[in-house]
Amino acid sequence: MNKKIGIVFVLLLTIPLALSGCTKGNKTTVNNSLNGVWYEIFVRSFADSNNDGIGDINGIIDKLDYLNDNDPSTDDDLGINGIWLMPINPSPSYHGYDITDYYDINPDYGTLDDFQRLLEEAHKRNIKVIMDLVLNHSSSQHPWFTEAVNDENSDYRSYYDIMPEDAEGYKFDMQIWGHNAWNKIGNNYYYAIFWDGMPDFNYNSQALRDEMIKVATYWLEKGVDGFRIDAVPHIFGLGELPENEDYDSKTKDWWQEFDTALRKVKPDYYLVGEIWEANEKRAVYASNFDTSFNFDLSGEGILGMVKFERDFGRRNNGLIQELDMNYSAINKYSDNFIDAPFLSNHDTQRAMDFLDGDLTNMKLATSIYMTLPGNPFIYYGEELGMKGNKPDEYIREPFIWGDSYQTTWKPLDSNKDALSVIKQEEEKDTLLDYYRKIIRLRQNNNALMSGELVGIETISSKVVAYERKYEDETLIVVHNLYSNKIKIDKKELEKDYELGEVLFSNPQQPLIEDNTIELPGKCSIIFKVK
Repeated sequence: MNKKIGIVFVLLLTIPLALSGCTKGNKTTVNNSLNGVWYEIFVRSFADSNNDGIGDINGIIDKLDYLNDNDPSTDDDLGINGIWLMPINPSPSYHGYDITDYYDINPDYGTLDDFQRLLEEAHKRNIKVIMDLVLNHSSSQHPWFTEAVNDENSDYRSYYDIMPEDAEGYKFDMQIWGHNAWNKIGNNYYYAIFWDGMPDFNYNSQALRDEMIKVATYWLEKGVDGFRIDAVPHIFGLGELPENEDYDSKTKDWWQEFDTALRKVKPDYYLVGEIWEANEKRAVYASNFDTSFNFDLSGEGILGMVKFERDFGRRNNGLIQELDMNYSAINKYSDNFIDAPFLSNHDTQRAMDFLDGDLTNMKLATSIYMTLPGNPFIYYGEELGMKGNKPDEYIREPFIWGDSYQTTWKPLDSNKDALSVIKQEEEKDTLLDYYRKIIRLRQNNNALMSGELVGIETISSKVVAYERKYEDETLIVVHNLYSNKIKIDKKELEKDYELGEVLFSNPQQPLIEDNTIELPGKCSIIFKVK
């Protein structure tokens, strides 16, 4: 969610997890229609096809083979399975999260015909496409809102939270994230949880609810495969309702109504939620969404483990313990939820920036989240090692192609020295090459793509180990978080199985002796079992 102020990210000590496919305790089955690796694209920054400096839909079409050329015999594409497009509707802002027309394409990006062609070309390559759907609020410049505030008899008046200044039960002076949640306009107040340019919709209005279902149906019928939903828990935000009303229940009821209606239109559509909340609240929405982003694994989660060389929670097998703790939370609400691990996105410090440009650490972090259950999401440019931190524009800088498709809407302030796609393809052992290899490894092994997760306890808090199991395939994944080599007893990894060949290792092979395994520093290793 784009906000005028930065959010202070707090490391939470519980990490939600739901396995890819159907999870029940530690059991997993596969839903192949939803499994895969996803790639987040900020269209403005990705690829410019007409030399106006702004990324566009046709640019994405021209670069689809970079993402997935649908040819298993090649290894010069990422091999992703789906793309998430950040907002593509008309908007007065550069980021697009304040929409002025829910039924059209931002003219900076192209036309509806261009978008239709993108869907067709992506689907030819077996790439699914989901679009950002911003349903919590519109732009203050949306015709619905301008009419609503200027005409109290307008049909659109009920679409927004517009209250007379003497209305009882409301805290018109409430501050959220350092700004007023209610904004004075004439003799009324309107509610806008993020900022005054994004007035919240009123989901007590059935007319508004019907309109939003109509919007989503419109795009599903055009061929999109689903939606990433912005600001899921804020449909009824703090201070938006009188104090005695149940915000959470009303919000959950809306998402149930929304999902039920859309399943009738397209039963297999994919619904991904942005629920930037503690695990217990995130879990509540598991029955309404196929997937929600695992914010606890990003930032100080996996990246913190790698940078500070300690397991999650600073205890042996801490990451896996935290993951296991959250099965019960998720399973209260759903047994077919898919986790969405990621390292960074358009609202957070870029992963390589957090890791101070350390390529070794970046490869290790990538190995961890690409070998966990769920559908991992890659933020565009992450595979190049792009950097960036707040304010948001520096997190959303142009993708670095090194050719004529380079966008120029913003200078590369944070990425002046970053290697382009062309440069990385000319060199060896680059981050781009590593992403291509680790994604192919995941795609070619059912245990990594769809298997259950079983933790392996080790003596050292510097070592994270776990099994990935699917039917008769079992892999043992080991990560050494420490900069130096570590020796561990071979029996620590052979609790239930005998180690077989090394399927994958980075940066080098472990030294395996009779009773010990010497793990290189900052390494990731995957063993087959005999």
